[in-house]
Amino acid sequence: MTEPQPAVAAAVEGELRLLDPRVRCSADLLVQVLHPEFREIDSAGRFWDRDATIASLTADEAPRPGQLTASRMRGVQLDDEVVHLTFDSESKGLRAHRSSLWRLTERGWLLYFHQATPFIAEPSDG
Repeated sequence: MTEPQPAVAAAVEGELRLLDPRVRCSADLLVQVLHPEFREIDSAGRFWDRDATIASLTADEAPRPGQLTASRMRGVQLDDEVVHLTFDSESKGLRAHRSSLWRLTERGWLLYFHQATPFIAEPSDG
């Protein structure tokens, strides 16, 4: 198996960092990973920007899903400044197919766009 391109490896590292519950509940850590123009379409179809995402994740009453696990992560560098990742996530039995775009900035690779689509595991998924 070949090593991923450095840009893809950086995006994967950032994505895995975002799955960490300690990062997800810290505004200081989230601003280090989310692009200023970040947008998301969540698993319920709602649109979010960076400020709303950070406020929602760090609110005292925010649900804490615990550790999210990722599987089948794949990445491709689309050009010098954009990486596309796809993967599946699972937390407490809830699964989602995920897609994200990472952009290279002066501060490094930042999450620019994210979308999640819930799914139910098929019997062949194990």
